[in-house]
Amino acid sequence: MTTFRPLPAVDLRGGRCVQLVGGRPEDERVSLPDPVAVAERWRSMGFDLLHVVDLDAALGTGDNFDLVRKIARGGPVQVGGGIRDREAIRRMSDAGVERMIVGTRAVDDPEWLASVADEVPDRIVVASDIRDGMVLRKGWVESSDLPVADFLGSLAGLPLAGILCTDVGREGRLEGIDREGVLHAIAHAPHPLWISGGITTIEELEFLADSGAAGAVLGMALYTGRIDPELLL
Repeated sequence: MTTFRPLPAVDLRGGRCVQLVGGRPEDERVSLPDPVAVAERWRSMGFDLLHVVDLDAALGTGDNFDLVRKIARGGPVQVGGGIRDREAIRRMSDAGVERMIVGTRAVDDPEWLASVADEVPDRIVVASDIRDGMVLRKGWVESSDLPVADFLGSLAGLPLAGILCTDVGREGRLEGIDREGVLHAIAHAPHPLWISGGITTIEELEFLADSGAAGAVLGMALYTGRIDPELLL
């Protein structure tokens, strides 16, 4: 997996590092009090890019921007959660964030997405959060009624850093990936594609690498020890 890039997730909620099951705020399985220390631990192990999501910002219940900024000071990060306007992109960029992840606004406003991608080329990652093959919006709580293949196809030609496809229904469950769904997404993605949601084994990561995925975001499997991070580096 020499060109395949695994990224540890550092999900922020209420000032803590958490892991949710199925993208549901009421089902919080992991809670650690010091997200900056968590980020430093992943970096000390050799991970050169972290995936940070501000869950409060994504769900419109506040934000953890001070933590985002502290984590970004320590090394490269890509950050998502509530990034829905140019001011948010500017603020993240000024904080040292390498890549900004855009979800809901990318789904709702393709013209805006095209314009900001042109303004900061190769620094926007589009989040395609899916459940049952349909793209979600507003912090994973609403369906857009847009099939994932159609959405991914609409991104062709944009100067994106990549696409992150998260199977929200499987996220945090440690029940494995939807291999057919993954292959479907990879086949329709016009940019490097990262996969998230349900990844449980090294063998699944090997499958993703062999299938052409650019990388994977790992959460529950790392935090619970189901995947040994030493085997990824």
